Amino acid sequence: MQHWIIYFSGRVQGVGFRWKTQEVARQYAVAGYVMNLPDRRVILECEGDRDELSRFVTAVLDAMSGYVRDHTIDKRSAEGQFGPIQLGALTIRR
Repeated sequence: MQHWIIYFSGRVQGVGFRWKTQEVARQYAVAGYVMNLPDRRVILECEGDRDELSRFVTAVLDAMSGYVRDHTIDKRSAEGQFGPIQLGALTIRR
């Protein structure tokens, strides 16, 4: 299991990015949250199997390709802080 922290920049606030990310996550066994940051970036912090996380992040990037200018990924060991890794376990934070 891995814990990924992804920062997205570009036109990623006010375009349904968090909602779309949560919708995409329903198809993947990941847990975590997505949240707007004051500096106009979006953070996605999630845990799951490495391959599942990779497919999930690729799907988010594909779904929001016209809005994301750049993204960075910080990969760590999973901490289990988001509860069970399952479909629909990703939340939106405000």
